[in-house]
Amino acid sequence: MEWRIMLKQLQKKDSFVFNAVKTFKLEKAEENKIKVLFPSDSAKVEFDKISGEFFNHFKRKIQNHIIEIEYVRDVENLKIEVVTKRKMFEKFIEKNPLLKDLDDLMKFDLT
Repeated sequence: MEWRIMLKQLQKKDSFVFNAVKTFKLEKAEENKIKVLFPSDSAKVEFDKISGEFFNHFKRKIQNHIIEIEYVRDVENLKIEVVTKRKMFEKFIEKNPLLKDLDDLMKFDLT
């Protein structure tokens, strides 16, 4: 329930991060362990930006501060992958390694 509330707030506040994390699934693995299923590494990077705030709130809400978080890549339910400029550029580098030299020379801003 807290996850859905956070997603609604995030949709209004930061739509880019919302689109990256809306496919994440949280499952209770054990009494003090939560599994976070994520579709891609780039989506997890966006999730890392908000995960501290979310889990701090969640632990206070349920009054259990010994919860462990386990991240598991969920390749079966891969629907949407957030492709950043850096990620696209790295794919181009695989095809043409000279682009890496060009990036080193020109210092492209791929944020």
